[in-house]
Formats: sequence, structure tokens, C-alpha cells
Amino acid sequence: MDFQVVVLAGGNSKNLNPLVSKDVPKPLLPVANRPVLYYVLHQLGQSNLKDLIVVVEGEDAALLVGGWISKTFVDGLHVEIAAVPEDIGTAGALRAISHHLTAKDILVVSGDLVSDVPPGAVAATHRRHDAALTAMLCSVPVSGSSDSGSSGGKDKTKKSGRYNIIGLDPCKQFLLHIATGDEIEKDSRLQKHILHAVGQMEIRSDLMDAHMYAFKRSALQEVLDQKDTFQSLKQDVVPYLVRSQLKSEVLLNGISQAEENGNEKLSSLNNQVLVYQILANASTPSFHERYSMEPDGSSQSRKTHKCCAYIASNSSYCVRLNSIQAFMDINRDVTGEADHLLSDTSSDRDNIIGPSPKLGAKTTVGPQCILGEGSEIGDKCQVKRSVIGRHCRIGSHVKIVNSVVMNHVTIGDGCIIQGSVICNNVQLQERVVLKDCLVGAGFVVTMGNEYKGESLARKEK
Repeated sequence: MDFQVVVLAGGNSKNLNPLVSKDVPKPLLPVANRPVLYYVLHQLGQSNLKDLIVVVEGEDAALLVGGWISKTFVDGLHVEIAAVPEDIGTAGALRAISHHLTAKDILVVSGDLVSDVPPGAVAATHRRHDAALTAMLCSVPVSGSSDSGSSGGKDKTKKSGRYNIIGLDPCKQFLLHIATGDEIEKDSRLQKHILHAVGQMEIRSDLMDAHMYAFKRSALQEVLDQKDTFQSLKQDVVPYLVRSQLKSEVLLNGISQAEENGNEKLSSLNNQVLVYQILANASTPSFHERYSMEPDGSSQSRKTHKCCAYIASNSSYCVRLNSIQAFMDINRDVTGEADHLLSDTSSDRDNIIGPSPKLGAKTTVGPQCILGEGSEIGDKCQVKRSVIGRHCRIGSHVKIVNSVVMNHVTIGDGCIIQGSVICNNVQLQERVVLKDCLVGAGFVVTMGNEYKGESLARKEK
């Protein structure tokens, strides 16, 4: 398909502390005992998009990620690892590696996206419309999209704190307006020249920008070169391209400056779908059709680029691992309702047991659980809706519920762990009780201690 793919993998994200560490950067955080980056790379390979640049923040993290990729995807993908400075932003990361971008079209995807939507479908939509930008949109996920929240994540409800306001043409092909995150409070305003331009628009608040974009390289490069202050694809580059498609000379002809600067208020937004037929006329051609025609109806060369949308089906799974709550939710989902993402893992049960674990007498591992290779569990233990990593040593009379236990963890007799994340090489001594806690790598919780809603981590040296 002649697409070049850039995977923005991130690095040591501060909002994921203490889960990330110098040994486990964000791209290697485990989802069902696989690094989160695995899911994007696997989907790209399935779509035959195999020419990849994986961008990692920080030299040390890049070495770790590169080593894992070289062992995991030996023959299937052609991957170049690019290290960029930390906190450079997504647009800054693309700017830093832009000299490597040579293909006509570039597919940019976030390395923390866990989804079953084929990237090839987004690429095909982009090519079909000859678009400057095509953005993948999906239904707002349950609970996992929040930037904050407790680690447990019991109730699956849509988050109302952060959402997108997206304007689409009536055929839901063209992206005409987008406002995200901090731009939105209780109401939103559209400039009048946008309303004049598009003629008819559907406003949606139930869709999420999934951080998968197809760009025409020439359009992307122009924005990166001319707008050197742009740091974010989502907050800066994408809204700019969407706005600029409405500002061609032919489009603004006949609209007064006062009208162009005027605003049209959309009423208060809640978490329901909001549909407005603005200047509605069902027989009116679409925006891009109207502005590719002469006054007499004959065609002319188009003077504005196209921004398109690929809307995933409501049944698709699409969540980003951008918070601790999302980390918990995705681990739960991938072992439950989204277990098709583990379709290449063979199991004849409703849980997944590694090839060489040892289970003690009267120990039960319930549905929606994963037990990693080489782990051992003592007698009379219960594991429910949890992921246990590799080479863990778990004593007797231990109860683990709704939790993620990473690799090489030691858990003493009589411990109770609920709604918590236990990172690599942690030691829990006997009779420790943890509820809704985060325990950073290498931390030791001493005998008999009980914690609720705590973040326990070693101090950085």
C-alpha cells in the first residue's frame, strides 16, 4: 500500500507512576502479560503495514523497546527505532524524525492503543478520498479513557470529564470540526464562517479521537515546518488541518469579516449524543462537492484539502492505555470481553494458564485470569479476574481479586490483594492486605501491614 507507519510509543509517562520504571517504560507495560506495544504492532502486521518507525522517548527506553521488538518480531516487521527527547510532544516527535519520512502517505498511531480495528481500513479510506488527513474515531470507551481514577475500576460507566466535540458531514465521511479535552467546558462555539461553509453538519460528543491518523506527507510536513510551536498532534496539528480546509479563498468569498469572526453557540453539552442540523438542506451537496464546482455547476480544480473520518463500528474495541485506570480496565477487558485480542493464545478453558505453572492443593484460578509461565501458587489460594505474571512465587492461603501482578513477584502466606497493581520484583511478606493500591517495582511490604488506596514505591536515587 506504500504507507510508512510511525508508532509513537512514548517513554516514562509521569501519569503512569509508579507502574513505569527505568526497566519497564510505558511501551513495555504488560497487558495480559504482553507489552502494550505488542497489540499495535500485531495489528499493523495483520494489515500488511510492515515498514515501521517506532519512536521512543529517551535513549535508555529506546534500547529496551528495540531489544524486545528484535526478539518478538524476528521476521514479520521491518522496524526502525528512533529515540527522541522526553516530553517533546507528539508533533515534536514527528518533527524530529521527519527526515526519515519519504512515502506519499504516513500512518501515525499511538503505541498505547489497544484495538481490534484494522489499521489497513483507515489507510484504505485515506487513499480512497485522496485526503490530507484521515482520523480514526471510535465510541467513547467505558471507564478506560479517563486521565485519573482509582486503580480498581469496578463499575463500567462512560466518563463524562473529558470528551471530544466532532463535526461530520451528513454522510459521515468528512471531518469538519474537532474540539478536544481542555478546549471544552460547558459549551462550545463554532465560528459563523464554518457554518456558512459546510451548510449541514452533525455534531457528535460520543466519539473519541483514537490517535490513529493517516496524513498526506506533503500536508503534514508543511504544518510541521510552518508551525514550529505545535507540540501535539491531537491538540494542534489535527484541529489546524481541519480548520484550514474551510479557509480557502473561494470559501470565504462573499462572507464579511464580521461574520467570519462571529460565533454561533452550541447549547450546553452533556454526555448524550448531540445532533444539530445546521443550515440544514438535505439536497445540498457536501462541502467538498460544492467547493469543487464552478458557479454553473461544472467542475473545477479543488482549492481546499480534505479531512476525512474513519468511524469504527460500535462493536469494536478501542482503548488507550493513558492512565492507571485504563491500565486496569484494559487488562480486565483483554482477559474478558475483548479476549479475541488473545486469539493466538491456545487454551481449552475460560482462563489462560502458562506452560509450566504449579498450583497447590485446593487452589482455584477462576474465569478471566492469566497465570504466567513459571509461576507457582501454594495451597488453598483463590485467584479471580486477575493477571499473574511470569516466575512469581505465591504462598498459601492467598487471595488475589481484580488485580495485576507483574513478573518475579513474591507474595507471602495469608496475603489479600484486591483491585491493585503489583509491579516487578515486589516482595509482600506474610499477611499483607492491599486494597486499591499501586506497588512500584522492587518495593518490600513488611509483614502484617494493611494499605488502602495507597501508592507504595521506592524513592528515586
